[in-house]
Amino acid sequence: TWQLSMNAASEDEHRVGEIIIGNLDGNGFLKGITLEEIAERTGLHVEYVEGVLEFLQEFDPVGVCARDLRETLLVQAKHYHPENKLLHAMIERHLDNLQNRDVRAIQKDLKVGKEEIIEAAKLMATLDPRPGSAYTAEAPVYITPDVYIHKVGEEYVCSLNEDGMPKLKVSKYYQQALKNGATSEAKTYIQDKLRSAWWLIRSIHQRQRTIIRVTESIVRFQREFLDRGVQFLKPLVLRDVAEDIGVHESTVSRVTSNKYVHTPQGIFELKYFFNSAIGCSDGSDTASESVKMRIKQIVGDENVKKPLSDQKIADMLAEEGIEIARRTVAKYREMLGILKSSQRKRLF
Repeated sequence: TWQLSMNAASEDEHRVGEIIIGNLDGNGFLKGITLEEIAERTGLHVEYVEGVLEFLQEFDPVGVCARDLRETLLVQAKHYHPENKLLHAMIERHLDNLQNRDVRAIQKDLKVGKEEIIEAAKLMATLDPRPGSAYTAEAPVYITPDVYIHKVGEEYVCSLNEDGMPKLKVSKYYQQALKNGATSEAKTYIQDKLRSAWWLIRSIHQRQRTIIRVTESIVRFQREFLDRGVQFLKPLVLRDVAEDIGVHESTVSRVTSNKYVHTPQGIFELKYFFNSAIGCSDGSDTASESVKMRIKQIVGDENVKKPLSDQKIADMLAEEGIEIARRTVAKYREMLGILKSSQRKRLF
């Protein structure tokens, strides 16, 4: 807002500017209010409000206060590359074609060569699609594991993380009060509260013990993962662990919810180890998480100018003995945050 205070030419300009700045999201985009609503609130013409918006968009960082991606890129392009009409036209009319790497459609409409389009695309890549994000960086979220798995000799040992865990015990004062002539009514009250306290402490200890037992069971099922990595994760469901330690599935589900474990392979949510089975051509099963990791590796190794289709990835997995449909590859790819092949293709 200091830029507004330094540059606003009138009280009206300052009022409109404050409303716009007050409605910017974390990426610097104007959200949640329209120019018409601002005009109505201030009693000014929409054209005047739009003029103030354009004025603010030249503030540092250039392109802030835009209403969408196209607008912020266009503001930046006109500011930094005012003479490059091809770049302006590509942003105005062909963002979707650029996203889909459809160079031919751009060539056909703008009557230019492929090399010119690539050069303009290189310039576009230098623009900031989220001009306000640098000023609203989120604080990192640190995960503290609830359980540790350490290798001791040839065995894995599970232990609770007791840092910050309160040591609960019942005060001797109340037990002494029962012996030292408290009234009958007071004794009844104290005994009731003592039972509640002991029940709470036992429940907490039982829950902690269950977490350890569940983790130890996971270690038995996922030993190869701990030794060799994610690609060796095995299919596992809640029922397997529940039957192994003699509890109900819902108990396993509860104690693993939002709980994290530190392993030799890194920190994982306990729920991570429960994943479905994918059939292999040799009759064995592999874990869905292992398949996701393999898809990620395949995409990471692909030719960026000729990215692999979902069907091609499915074919490559089939050659490795993993039989999954193209739509399953697409589903896992989306879960991994990987774009489809047409959007992964690099123009330069």
